[in-house]
Amino acid sequence: MIYYPQEVGRSIDEVVRLVKALQKSDRDGVATPENWPNNELPEKGTVIVPPASTVEEMKQRKEACEKGEISCLDWWLCYKKE
Repeated sequence: MIYYPQEVGRSIDEVVRLVKALQKSDRDGVATPENWPNNELPEKGTVIVPPASTVEEMKQRKEACEKGEISCLDWWLCYKKE
């Protein structure tokens, strides 16, 4: 639910973007950065890969980063092109 006071204008484009971002997140198990898909950080058109929760996931993430499948700014912040 999005709450806007009566005195504040609405942006239908932003609501549509929000719905698409929620669908992307649910479908692909990723997070969408602010202003996705036109985000500038970490890179334009990228999504954030959730942090690893096990040692095995951490190893898989490291391998994916070495193969160039994902990019990482740190161990906990990785992203990939859509």
